[in-house]
Amino acid sequence: MPRVVLTAGLAQVYTSGETEIEVPGSNVRQLLKALDERYPGLGEQIRESMAIAIDGEIYQDAMFESVDDSNEIFIMPKIGGG
Repeated sequence: MPRVVLTAGLAQVYTSGETEIEVPGSNVRQLLKALDERYPGLGEQIRESMAIAIDGEIYQDAMFESVDDSNEIFIMPKIGGG
């Protein structure tokens, strides 16, 4: 299963401090759904306010990006700019 890495802040609020979680899914959308089922509200929080990187590459719209067991998905705060 792909490994999802959360920030300490997200982990504290949603997963009792667990920062690395393996969840099933073949794309990011499925991973977020699985996270939301296991930790209610987490998937929605990620969709609304977090950025997603797959193996170090940040995606603007990652929902349909394919993932597999070899991938590491990082969830991090979005960077604002202007």
